[in-house]
This record gives sequence, C-alpha cells and structure tokens, in this order.
Amino acid sequence: MDKRYSHVVVVGVDGAGGYFKDADTPRFDRIFQNGAVTYTALASNPTISAECWGSMLLGVGPEVHKLTNDIVSNEPYPVDSPFPSLFRRIRAVMPDAPLGSFCDWDPITRGIVEQNLGVVHDTAPDSELTPKICAYIRQEKPAFLFIQLDSVDGAGHSNGYGTPKYLDRIHVVDAMIGDIYEAVCDAGIFDDTLFTVIADHGGFGTGHGGWTDEEKYVTFAAAGKSVRHTMLPEMNIRDLAAIVLYALGIERPALDESGWTAQVPPGLFDDPAIESYRDLSHLTGAAPRVSKVAHMSELI
Repeated sequence: MDKRYSHVVVVGVDGAGGYFKDADTPRFDRIFQNGAVTYTALASNPTISAECWGSMLLGVGPEVHKLTNDIVSNEPYPVDSPFPSLFRRIRAVMPDAPLGSFCDWDPITRGIVEQNLGVVHDTAPDSELTPKICAYIRQEKPAFLFIQLDSVDGAGHSNGYGTPKYLDRIHVVDAMIGDIYEAVCDAGIFDDTLFTVIADHGGFGTGHGGWTDEEKYVTFAAAGKSVRHTMLPEMNIRDLAAIVLYALGIERPALDESGWTAQVPPGLFDDPAIESYRDLSHLTGAAPRVSKVAHMSELI
C-alpha cells in the first residue's frame, strides 16, 4: 500500500462523548472546519475506558480483546498477543520511526501497548502533559502519536455529563488540542499529517458503562490533505485502527468477526477505492458494566 501520510496524531478525549457539539470549542471548530466530523461514532459496549481504548488501539471489539480497567491497570499487554496494538503493527513496518504514547491515564500505555517497542511515553495531568506533548512533537516529529486527555471524564464523574461545568472542561481541553495542533504546524509536518480527535465514550448522570445515546455516541474528527469535508454517516470507534494503518500505508488485516473488525469509513478520505462499510452492529451486545468512579489524576 502507498503511504498517504508520514505522520498521524490521535488526540483522545476521555469521556467526551458527542458533547463537543454542545461545548464552546473554537480551536476544534477551526481545525476541522474543512475536515470530516461526526458526533455519532459508535463506542464499544460496555462504554468503559479500557474496553473502548482497547478497541481503538487493537482494531478488535471488547468481546475479542476482553480488556477491562482492572486488567489494563494491573497487567502489561502481552508482547505476543494475537491482537497486536497499532504500535506493534507500525513498528513491524517502520523499525526506526519515532512513536509516542502520552496518556494522563497511564494504564493505556502500560496495559494496551506492548512494552518492547521503544515507544516514548509520559504521563501527567492534562495541563502538565500537554506542554510535554508539544515539545515531543516539535523535536521528534513522530510517525504515530497517541494522546489521551482525561480531565473531561473526571468532570463528568464529578459534576455530571453534559452539565455546564462539564462543558466548561471541554472548553479548557479544546485549548490544549489547539496547542497540540500548533506544535504540529511548528514542527513543519502539518501538510503531511493526519490529525484526529476522538472520544472513547460519553456518560449519563455521573456514570457510564451503559448503552444510552449519551454514553454510546461519541465525537470523531479528522483533518488532512486527503480528508473530505463531510459529516460521516457511520463509524465505530474501533475503526480508528484501520484509519491509522490506511493513512500510514500499512496493510490492514482482513475483516474477521472473531478478530479484526476495524474498517475505513467510506467518505472519510478522497479515495473511491475504499471498500463499502459492513454492518457489524450485531457485535455490540456485550453486557454493560456501570462505572461511577473517575480514573483521572487531575483535580477539577
């Protein structure tokens, strides 16, 4: 496959659901004004962080990867798993490429990313982590950078999802997203970067884990030289894995309902060769687990 981009940056906003559409987000709006956006990408079920981030980074659903918050918090991700992370797939093709994982919630880096790949990682509260991310981008110009900002989920658990204080926190994180985007521009890689923002799940009341619209529909946005200006009609968050591999020109596994189920959403890129989207909604029937405990490290 031909490489479409030399760099992919993913900014994950934990617990943001589809609420970007309701918050004051001038930086997000400006970055993606000519890009592809949806506020109804389908999360994984249950709508819990490990299940959802695992789906995105592995390209398989929770019914396959079986990760939970407890597992990723206490067990390193197997280096020989039959479901490699995006980092392992990229490293196999780009042995010397700079790869980074900067997460407020460190169990993502420890429990979903293999530890033998030379991935640069750091963890800190969002406000402290963002300057580190920006410095890393300017210095290393990573081929793939995964970021997880956690304080929006903490605001949902503390104040209620969709409340004014919660939406105010999205506004604060919007400024951080803008800083990260500016670092990409400062690094001189903007024209060859796919820049994305994605949420893992939303919330209802002060918890999440169920299958209400507020929990299961989330924000995804992409900007780049071949990204269409469109509202995406359908997408699953696990499709992020296919999108990243497509952008970097790395072959994607064949669709397998007992394994890889990530797809590149038609209409996202200006490429008529992208396959038709296959309906996999019957795979979302996992039993929900409700989470009312914040796993964030930044005080609100």
